[in-house]
Amino acid sequence: MPPFGPISRQDLIRSLRTMGFDGPYSGGKHSFMVKGVVRLTIPNPHQGDIGRELLARILRQAGISHEQWKQLG
Repeated sequence: MPPFGPISRQDLIRSLRTMGFDGPYSGGKHSFMVKGVVRLTIPNPHQGDIGRELLARILRQAGISHEQWKQLG
């Protein structure tokens, strides 16, 4: 996994699948991924990458530490 920073939506989904999440599934305004009882909202596709701040929020909600994220590579 690249260092903690901007990431494309597709790379985020691929990495979350590696961490055990299923999906993404359609639902409401955003798609989501699931791991056990954790339901994680995924940003909609847009032109740019997912920024560092949003990535930090997503990982916090998923219960993934920065160290775990960096070890995915």
